[in-house]
Amino acid sequence: MSGKLYVLGTPIGNLGDISPRALETLENCDFIAAEDTRVTLKLLNHFDIKKPLVSYYEHNKREKGNDIINRILNGENCVIVTDAGMPAISDPGEDLVALCHSKGITVCAVPGPTAFATALAISGLPTGRFTFEGFLSVTKKSRKEHLEDIVNEHRTMVFYEAPHKLPNTLIDLYKYLGDRRIAIVREITKIHEEVIRTTLAEACEKYKDGTLKGEIVLVIEGAEKEAEEEYTLETAVEFARELVEEKGLSVNEAAKQAAKISSIKKSDIYKALQG
Repeated sequence: MSGKLYVLGTPIGNLGDISPRALETLENCDFIAAEDTRVTLKLLNHFDIKKPLVSYYEHNKREKGNDIINRILNGENCVIVTDAGMPAISDPGEDLVALCHSKGITVCAVPGPTAFATALAISGLPTGRFTFEGFLSVTKKSRKEHLEDIVNEHRTMVFYEAPHKLPNTLIDLYKYLGDRRIAIVREITKIHEEVIRTTLAEACEKYKDGTLKGEIVLVIEGAEKEAEEEYTLETAVEFARELVEEKGLSVNEAAKQAAKISSIKKSDIYKALQG
C-alpha cells in the first residue's frame, strides 16, 4: 500500500508558531525531505524528534524526487518541509507535489505560517485582491518581462527578496511602476519584526546602501484604475448616433448598445434619436 506525502509548514522565525499537529506528523512519519537538512535538524533537535532526513532542493530535485516517490510508493510516509514557512511556495516542493499527484499518491496539508500572507495582513495595504509574485528573476531578460507584465496590475502585489538584492530591486520597481506605496515587511515573527510603510521613491533613496537586513517581503499597491467615463443622456445619444451613421446599426440596436455602456434607459436614448 502506498504511503502519503505531507506538506508541512514550519515556523518562519518563532518556534512557538509550530502546531501540535505538525509536531505529531513529524514524529509519526517515516522520513523527511528538507530544503536544507541542517536547518531542519535544528528544528527537530529543539523538539527532540529523530527522523531520517533526505536533502531535496532546487539543484537535486529531479534525482531525489524519483527516489522519494519510490519510497512513498513502497509504503513510507514522507513529510516535506522548507527552511521556513509552507513548502511549494516559491520552492522546489512544488515539483514534488505535482509528481506525487501524477503518480496517484495522496498529498496531505499540514498548514503552517506563510510569509507572504502574514506580511500582507500586517502591511496596511489593500488585501481584498492581491497577487503573489515570488522573487524577481536575476536574469536580465526574464526580469524585464516580469516587470513589464505587472505595470498595469491593479491588485496589491507581494514579492520575496533577499536583503543584498533589495537596493537594485527597489530601483527596478520604481523605474517600471512609478512612485507607489510600499510596505517593506522584515523579520516576521522575530525579535526585530518591522513594517516599514513608505513609497518606492523614498525607499530607493533610504535603502540604496543595502543596510536593511533580515528576511524581507515587499507589499506594493496596485496601479490606479482609470476613472470610468460618466455618461449623460446627451453623450449616450451622441454615441448611439455614431453607431447609426458610422457602423450602420439600426436606431433600435444603437440605442440598446448605448444603454448598455451608459446605464441610461434605452427608451430615453431611442426617443432622443427619433427627435
